[in-house]
Amino acid sequence: MSQHLSFGLRNVPLLSRVGADRADALRTDIDAATEGWQDALLLRVDRRNQVLISGGQVVLGKASSLGTDKPPEHAVFLGRLGDGRHVWGVRSALEGPEDPDAPAEVLDLRRAGEVFDDVSAQLVATATALLNWHDRARFSAVDGAVTRSAKGGWSRVDPVSGHEEFPRIDPAVICLVHDGHDRAVLARQTAWPERLFSILAGFVEAGESFETCVVREIAEEVGLTVTDVQYLGSQPWPFPRSLMVGFHAIGDPEQPFSFNDGEIAEADWFTRAEIREALDQGDWSAADGDSRSRLLLPGSISIAREIIESWAALD
Repeated sequence: MSQHLSFGLRNVPLLSRVGADRADALRTDIDAATEGWQDALLLRVDRRNQVLISGGQVVLGKASSLGTDKPPEHAVFLGRLGDGRHVWGVRSALEGPEDPDAPAEVLDLRRAGEVFDDVSAQLVATATALLNWHDRARFSAVDGAVTRSAKGGWSRVDPVSGHEEFPRIDPAVICLVHDGHDRAVLARQTAWPERLFSILAGFVEAGESFETCVVREIAEEVGLTVTDVQYLGSQPWPFPRSLMVGFHAIGDPEQPFSFNDGEIAEADWFTRAEIREALDQGDWSAADGDSRSRLLLPGSISIAREIIESWAALD
């Protein structure tokens, strides 16, 4: 196998799935938003970013239950379903489904996203990101004035100066380092329990490209010099407002590890066979004394898992 190994993601990362029309033109069409409000659906997200799920679908109530004739300022526009109905999100205590006999459970997207269908994953990821931003952006970064929500919750405006701010997104790279053959680097952060490993990640700095960030972060975290940085895919990570941008790159197994920034406790080169065995053991949630695997890997909600699985599936 060539060192210039090229591969792609086998599946769309779970939080990158698309199931609804974002309908961004409706964010500034006040008349259309008001007209659609009476038939609109409402996604409630509580203070712990939990939602109510029934049968793999997020429970959507009636927007009219808020008792207003138009979308309130604190609601955020999430998009439009295939049947044309608008969907809005609010920070609120959860309410059960209309059918009291319908089984429902309270779930967190970060810990149980694999059970969400495509529409639910998109709506909950969007609502979580927007509502988290609103919780932290109530004052202008320019003059400290109290801002108000605008454009269906997609911006905040200083009513005095007119300065407009948009949802902040913090980009981070995440990279699988491999030798171009059948070994890849996995590392454990200092705060993680024993045997919990993943690929390397870090936030993009000001004035830095994604590719440059990959090279810098890997050198800082484990001391390796990587080449042939190639893009794989991306995934929103609204906890609270990140975007994970996935790559793979070539490293030299003969180069010693050096943990320079204190974030990594240990790292090692693992064979494809070892990683396949670990994948068969499940994910981090399976961390218990009965597991015989040398390592446990990230859960399916993360793009890290998809990158690892896609590399491990190569012949």
